[in-house]
Amino acid sequence: MIQPNTYFDDHVRSLGYEDAEGKATVGVMLPGEYTFNTAAPETMSVITGCLMVKLPGRDAFAQYPAGYQFDVPGDSAFVVQVEAPTAYLCRFR
Repeated sequence: MIQPNTYFDDHVRSLGYEDAEGKATVGVMLPGEYTFNTAAPETMSVITGCLMVKLPGRDAFAQYPAGYQFDVPGDSAFVVQVEAPTAYLCRFR
């Protein structure tokens, strides 16, 4: 089953699904800054574009261009800055 999701006044859209590897979402973020809260640990992979990410416990943003990924601990929040439309895959662990 595919679950459509929209966040931040439709600036972030995703489709949720489950496969043999578990729950995941694939989506697109439009330019802006967004704070995401997560209950479960997750791995975010940048498909196209670039994300500037401030992970929990960090003082600075790190750049993640297409082809890179980062891990987010569960029960936390992280901030994402987007300068151009960016596609991503998020896998929940």
